[in-house]
Amino acid sequence: MDKKILLVEDDPEIRNFIKLYLTKDGYEVIEVERGDLALEVFARENPDLVMLDILLPGLDGIEVCREIRKTSIVPIIILSNKIDETDKIIGLTVGADDYITKPFSPRELSARIRTHLRRKMYYDKQQHEKKSVLTFDHLTIDLARHLVVSYGKEVDLSAKEFNLLICMAKHPGRIFSVEELYERVWGEFSFGDTRTVNVHISSLRKKIERDPAKPEFILTVRGAGYKFMNV
Repeated sequence: MDKKILLVEDDPEIRNFIKLYLTKDGYEVIEVERGDLALEVFARENPDLVMLDILLPGLDGIEVCREIRKTSIVPIIILSNKIDETDKIIGLTVGADDYITKPFSPRELSARIRTHLRRKMYYDKQQHEKKSVLTFDHLTIDLARHLVVSYGKEVDLSAKEFNLLICMAKHPGRIFSVEELYERVWGEFSFGDTRTVNVHISSLRKKIERDPAKPEFILTVRGAGYKFMNV
């Protein structure tokens, strides 16, 4: 699953229990037992989701949540022994996405985590697609101005090369078949015509890659197609 979860819980038994269960689900779990340390670890590790106990030494969970919300929209789930509705309202008011009272079912916790991660992934995808400027390491693509800057130099792309680039750059890591790229960029079925796409990819690499013979942005996936990587 390759998702990182920051678990802030001072009770070692609960912490170990949650970590064991989530690790089995495929998550990477980073443990912190103090609220004041949680902010430092959060900034360093950039987790995909945060789970917070309310009663923590150093800084309570409400304050940790409030501080995280100043800079991030990462999903936050509060874990608490407090079942009073007022405590739940406070937690949600300061920015938590969910509030789970102890004891809780591991299966329910796992289900809620998946729900929040899916929601975050969808939001990130929507935001990325709305951007008028796509920025990567050593490469900037200005959609509105039809401008591409690679390794500090502006490059001149044809319309088809530009459309090929943004088609892949909007979905880093996704593998596109030659047929799919042809349909998306040329607007018609390829009918087995792979040469057109390959020629344009080759030309595009010569313009944006530091070494076209060893591409870093547009990689060939043998037997599958091409994918864009953020180097």
